[in-house]
Amino acid sequence: MTVCERLRKLRLERGMSQEELALRVGYGGRSAVSKAEKGERDISQNMLVKYAEALGVSPSYLLTGDEGTESIGRRIPLLGSIACGQPIFAEEDRGVYVDPFFGVDADFCLEAKGDSMIGARIADGDIVFIRRQEIVNDGEIAAVLIGDEATLKRVYYDRDSGVLSLFAENPAYRPMRFMGEELNSIRILGKAVAFRSIL
Repeated sequence: MTVCERLRKLRLERGMSQEELALRVGYGGRSAVSKAEKGERDISQNMLVKYAEALGVSPSYLLTGDEGTESIGRRIPLLGSIACGQPIFAEEDRGVYVDPFFGVDADFCLEAKGDSMIGARIADGDIVFIRRQEIVNDGEIAAVLIGDEATLKRVYYDRDSGVLSLFAENPAYRPMRFMGEELNSIRILGKAVAFRSIL
């Protein structure tokens, strides 16, 4: 199986349309994904990484189909729930573990609650895999702790104005903005690297 064939197979297995995959990688629209799947467009190393991340596999798996040994038998702890809406209490370790997709590099996972991230195909009840890191790039989806409550949002930080903004993927929810001393109560738990849909 070629990279192009594997890309299409994984997309269909995840229940994504070409438009949805293009949205998740932030590049090119449906036509770009269509051409990549047909082998009509070369896939750069940077795009390979983005496609792999969007599909919940490692770049090496997308490239070669090799599952690798690092993910075999590895299970990721499900720590509790995270709000896709208004922040909710972040539950402690429940002693539950989840088998990840092959190649997913995550430290823990959380169960999504609410509908604020449906534009990113993260629905109520989905399992979101999180890699621990205190800083994420603008536009990346992260688990963010606000006081003692956690939420899943796209993160943007304006260094000039010192404003941290958290955006939902649902127009029904207004952005959350923090500045000054408010930032002391905000902590990024980690970056969302994959999700497992209940659908």
